[in-house]
Amino acid sequence: MTFKYFTLDEFACKHTGENKIEPEFIHRLDELREACAFPFTITSGYRDVTHPAEARKSKGGVHTTGIAADIAVSNGVERATIIRNAIELGFNGIGVAKGFIHVDTRSLPQVVWTY
Repeated sequence: MTFKYFTLDEFACKHTGENKIEPEFIHRLDELREACAFPFTITSGYRDVTHPAEARKSKGGVHTTGIAADIAVSNGVERATIIRNAIELGFNGIGVAKGFIHVDTRSLPQVVWTY
């Protein structure tokens, strides 16, 4: 399986090494990366339920389902560009932090939050 901008390895759980990221989700990220026209560094993709960030939740988050990623950002222009294009491309979950943007393709109505 090949992707335009990413490799499967970029999405492996940092805690266990397991990788259940959905290939269709990576294709969607390829579209987002193309629209943004600058490189993405994925800081978190798939997370096993034992990952510390997931284990403290009462139920696993979307990272455990293989349809979420956190993208590093270094400035407000990158942040705004990712958010604008993610909304246009139909990403339903968008989390905004100082150093990263979370995007996911959850089936619920579109939500945006800050950390």
